[in-house]
Formats: sequence, C-alpha cells, structure tokens
Amino acid sequence: MSTSAHPSAETDSATPSAARSGGTVTDRLVELNTRYSEAFTDPGMDARPVLHVAVVACMDARLDLHAALGLELGDCHTIRNAGGVVTDDVIRSLTISQRALGTRSVILIHHTNCGLESLTEGFRQELELEVGQRPVWAVEAYSDADQDVRQSMQRVRTSPFLLHTDDIRGFVFDVTTGKLREILPTS
Repeated sequence: MSTSAHPSAETDSATPSAARSGGTVTDRLVELNTRYSEAFTDPGMDARPVLHVAVVACMDARLDLHAALGLELGDCHTIRNAGGVVTDDVIRSLTISQRALGTRSVILIHHTNCGLESLTEGFRQELELEVGQRPVWAVEAYSDADQDVRQSMQRVRTSPFLLHTDDIRGFVFDVTTGKLREILPTS
C-alpha cells in the first residue's frame, strides 16, 4: 500500500471508499489510519528518544528525515516548521525535549530549493492587507540556506533555556541527491 495521499495505479484497488466517492484527503488518511491501527501493537516505548537527539528540520514534503538519517521510531524528537528555522516555539520544544525528556544533541536541517527562499518579510504585509491583521510571527525568509543554518545554530547555542549546547550541528539537505552537507558555525 502506498503511503502517499495520491492514489496510484498500484493503490487504486486499495483506495478507501471515502476517496473513491469524492471524500477529502483527510477522509482518506483517516481511513488509512483505521487500517494501520488494526495491525498496530504498542511498541512499549517511552517518550524519551533512544538516541537523546532532537532534529529540527523544514516541513517540506520531500524530506523523509527518518530514512535520510537512518532513524527508527523512538530514536529522536522531530521538530518541523517552514524552513526549519529556530523560532521561539522551536526553542520551547527543544527546552522541553532536553529538560523533561533527556535529549542532549540537536541536529538542524535546512534544504536546497526551499520555499522560504522565494518569500520576503513583505509576505506579512500582504497578509495584513488581505485579512486586516498583521501576523505576530516573522516569515523568517532567507536567501542563503548556509547562513540561515549558522544563524539557527547560534540561536540554539545562546538560548538560556537549553541545558546542552555543546553538540549542535547544522546541515543542508540536497533535495536532488539526498545528501547532507555540514555547515560549520561561525567562530
């Protein structure tokens, strides 16, 4: 069975009735979850990641982080957002990950051809004009993934809330080759 939300020739016969009858993608995914849950067994894992690592990455659908890093269920905490940038909410999640759930390492992953590279902070002004309210969040757009990874590493290293800042590493994932390229921090 395909894990994609898009039916293929291979999965047409297994396409849930909701999707065949004009249901939404969410209907299809919920029905697929029903099938998943029928075979599911509790792995008996703790919420603490086995490898004591948190991965912060972009939400881009082309990044299969577990496959790219050779991770299994339970190995890491995964925190994803647009661009994989370190925002206040990422610091909140990393703080909980470290202080309550025992992680010690942080891996930051941006990627090539990111949608944030085509945006500017003007996106906020456009939203304000459209909806009549300015977003309270920054777009965090960037034009240089390497530099933004360095900025994200610096934000993690200097956060007063994080206990473990000695093993913070940043990478850019190439969406055409699947390879990670390490970004060294500024001195």
